[in-house]
Amino acid sequence: MAGFEGVKWATKQMKYTLNDKDFELCDADARVFAVSKSIHYGLFLAFEGIRFYCRRKDNQKLELVFLNWKQNLKRFQRGIAYNLGRNQQHLVPAIEEMESIFIRFFRSPAMLTFFGEMADLDAQGYLRPFTVDEQQSIGVTFPMEPSIRAAVCRYDRYLGEPFSGVVVPNIVRAVSVNGTGELKLGSNYLISVKAVDMAKMLDPSASTALLLDDRTHLPIEERQITEWDTSCCLFALRDGSVIKIPENPLILPSVTIQGIVVILRHKGVPVVERHLSYGELIEYMQEDQLVAICSIGTAGILNRCQKLGLTDADSKLIATHSADETHPLYAKLSEARSIYWDIYKGKAEVPDGLDLNRYPLNE
Repeated sequence: MAGFEGVKWATKQMKYTLNDKDFELCDADARVFAVSKSIHYGLFLAFEGIRFYCRRKDNQKLELVFLNWKQNLKRFQRGIAYNLGRNQQHLVPAIEEMESIFIRFFRSPAMLTFFGEMADLDAQGYLRPFTVDEQQSIGVTFPMEPSIRAAVCRYDRYLGEPFSGVVVPNIVRAVSVNGTGELKLGSNYLISVKAVDMAKMLDPSASTALLLDDRTHLPIEERQITEWDTSCCLFALRDGSVIKIPENPLILPSVTIQGIVVILRHKGVPVVERHLSYGELIEYMQEDQLVAICSIGTAGILNRCQKLGLTDADSKLIATHSADETHPLYAKLSEARSIYWDIYKGKAEVPDGLDLNRYPLNE
């Protein structure tokens, strides 16, 4: 799991309480109480990652651009609902409510210098909303003072190419019966970090781990591929088609992958949505049918795995797949990534099925 590079955080953080609907701008280093259920037990820790772009229009006024961001807000909403009790569901904010508070945050006068610099640098933007319990308590209960906080940064790069990964079969990121795999919860991401640590034991150059489903009682070849440790995946085949794993309780529904799939289909690339067993992946590699495996996520958009180590049930390396950079589909994947980012910048048309949102910041 690679980190962000060239990050610069805005000097302000947003705080919005769900009980009282109080909106507040805090310093970027505003803390959570040391005595908090969010700290001690990881309760009410949901988060979201939302890519955005800030540009100057012809009149030099700043404009904020999001792509399909209502899907991000819906995903965040589901995470909030999961972390609250049945009698607290009325506190779950509506999509329009979250849109309103985040845009209010962005339009705050204290944020405009940061966004002006970002626009001048043509930088990538990242909105990180997250939830905490503001109450001073270590009781093991649902949060009594739930709030949404949000921070904003710009960055130069995330993950990037080339990168290496390893299949890690003996750790499960989420269990389907708990319904947590499709949510961005802090509890899931410790497993992601552990999986990458295991991958590095097999290949020190690995920066990511490819995970299998939770049916550990089955032979490893029958288990299905789920996702990378912190991103979804696409499989590009030699026949020119791409396989997308269907959304299911073990996979975080990626907003970015939906856009990439639309772009690929507009470019004439067949995208087949189906499950893929680990045995099939091994066969594709053995028969030289696999062009590349892609990591798809908010921060990096699309990155092609240069080298993937395949392992057996004992986590021993049995084979290595290397991407075929000469195949036409390898280049088309890169083109799809560029188009996706160019949509934010107004340099590419918005394909049917994608929703572009623009917000003036200082008019």
